[in-house]
Parts: sequence; structure tokens; C-alpha cells
Amino acid sequence: MKNEKFRIFATIMDIKQLAQEAVGLLKRLISTPSISRDEAAAADILSDFIKQCGLPVRRIGNNLLVQEHLDARKSTVLLNAHIDTVKPVSTWSRDPFAADVEGDRLYGLGSNDCGGGLVSLLTAYRLLRGLPTQYNLVYLASCEEEVSGANGFSLALPELPAIDVAIVGEPTGMQPAIAEKGLMVIDGIARGKSGHAARNEGVNAIYEALDDLVWLRDYRFDKDSALLGATKMTVTVINSGTQHNVVPDECRFVIDVRPNEYYKNEELFLFLQEHMKKCELKARSFRLASSYMPAEHPLIQRCIQMGMQPFGSPTLSDQALMPFPSFKLGPGLSARSHTADEFICLSEIDDAIATYIRLLADE
Repeated sequence: MKNEKFRIFATIMDIKQLAQEAVGLLKRLISTPSISRDEAAAADILSDFIKQCGLPVRRIGNNLLVQEHLDARKSTVLLNAHIDTVKPVSTWSRDPFAADVEGDRLYGLGSNDCGGGLVSLLTAYRLLRGLPTQYNLVYLASCEEEVSGANGFSLALPELPAIDVAIVGEPTGMQPAIAEKGLMVIDGIARGKSGHAARNEGVNAIYEALDDLVWLRDYRFDKDSALLGATKMTVTVINSGTQHNVVPDECRFVIDVRPNEYYKNEELFLFLQEHMKKCELKARSFRLASSYMPAEHPLIQRCIQMGMQPFGSPTLSDQALMPFPSFKLGPGLSARSHTADEFICLSEIDDAIATYIRLLADE
């Protein structure tokens, strides 16, 4: 019992020390621009830090993989978060790369999405190496998440060991997001015939598209999700015509489709082709699927026992590319992501590290 109390005390002290190091690392990462497809400098900093911690790190493009000995008798958990950020919006009132601390808040681009999760998961990995746990742990810092790029998670995926479940450190207020909407972007075109607008001639491509677009606006899918709600389709871009007196011969538009877990992108595309008969449709990709993890999974049950509440997330992440069960659990709030004056609370990082330890360490 005395040795156990000492171990717990030592772990608490380690958490405090390593949490301070995590914040220092996060400040350096914020100060180093890492906009999607330009993450090399930030990956250098993170790679050097991991090596200084005495951990083996393998670089796959700008993705960083930390993998040690795996016990074949244990399940393997992937700890994943992304290095890259979006571009800063024009309404920042402070330098987005300054990494300023005011009270409990650390301001900076990528602090919330998802630098907090990135450094918290790495710190949890470092601590859990010295604690008994029933899981093998693998850490992956991935890139190009914000653009779903081919050189991000998809590049690293073939290099991963067999993964049983992944924890993705996106900002969820440290509540488990066990479902996530997917994304499919479709380019559409309706064709007509040009003519003079003053005469009754030509075929107006805008009018050709109208019936299909009205159907799209009004259609509702049958299967609503308790976690994600309805599958949503939205026309977000439309372009047609060259000048006021010419009947347009083309009308081009873009459809943003957000499926819940009941619909696959491929089947949705075929369904739209069947019903939008006056338009030609082309999907940019089918790869960003909706994800769902049953609440009965032992890790989710452990989250519930710890007082967390599973929910469904409308925002996309690298979960869409994972062929194994996964859920999002990270510090910060999704509402702060991609906004001016983005921040993470230092207390949220401390809490995240402690929560990951409780979730994954043996009781």
C-alpha cells in the first residue's frame, strides 16, 4: 500500500511537470506557422521534442509516428491529433502566431484545433509508459487534416500496426464524440443552349437546373440518427451566365453532402444521379465517410463511468479515413476552432492529460 501511494504521488508530480513541458511545446508550435501542406517546420520541432523525450519517432512525410514494443496479448490504441492549422482569418485582434498567455488562456492559431489535443495526447503517452495498462499505445501526429490531404493520415495509415481503436484529440470539451458526419462534395452542371435574351430562343440552363435544385432543397432522408440527426444536402455555390442579354447555356453548382452513419457516400451519389435527371453530377471523392462507434465499447463505457456523456459531432476529422473504431476526445471546444482569437485554457490541458491517464491506465 505504501508503494502504491508513492507511485500515485509520483505520477501526480510527473503530470504537473510534463504538463508544463506540454504548454511550452505548444507555444513553440503556435509560433511556427503550420498551415495545411506547409507543416515541415512544425513537424521538425515536434520530432526534435519527441527525440529529446527518449522516444523513437518515425517521420512519414510530415506525419510523426511513435511506436514501441507491442504486446500481442493486448489491444492497441492509437492516440492521434493533427499538426496543421487553417489559415488565420482577417479579424484576429492579436498576432495569431504570438502564443500569448493571459490568465488561464493561451491564445494562438491552432491552440484549440488541435494543438491542445496534440500535446496532451503526447504527454499522456509519456506518462502511461510508466504505468500498468491493458493497452498497447501508438502515437501519431498527422498533417493535412484541415484539407483531408493525401499526404496526411492517408499516407501514414499503411505504416500503422493493427489498430483496435483510436482516440482523436479534436476539441470536444473532453466528452467522447462517438459519431461524426461524413462529407461528400459534388459538382453539378445543367446544360442548355445559348440565345438572345430579347427573343424567344435558346434553352436556359438555369431553368434546366431549377427543378433538380428545388427537389434537392426539399428532399428529406428517412433515417435520422439519434447522435447526428439528418443527412444534410446543401447547394453552396452556383454560377451561370456571361452577360445580361445572353441566355446561359451552362449552370454549374456545388452540393455539400453531410451523411449520418446510416448512409454511405457511394449510395447517396447514385441516389442523386437517379433523381436529378436534368443535371450531370460528379463526386470529388467518396473517401470521407461518416463514422460511428457503439457506446457499448469498453473505452466508451469507461468514459461513461468517469462521468462523460457520449455525443455526435457534425464536424469532420481524420476519423473519416480510419478503417477501425474511433472516437474524438480532446481539450477545448469545437466552437473556438477556425475563429479569430482562438485559444485553449491551460487548465483544459491539465485536465485532458489527467483524464487520458484515468481512461487508459489500469485501476
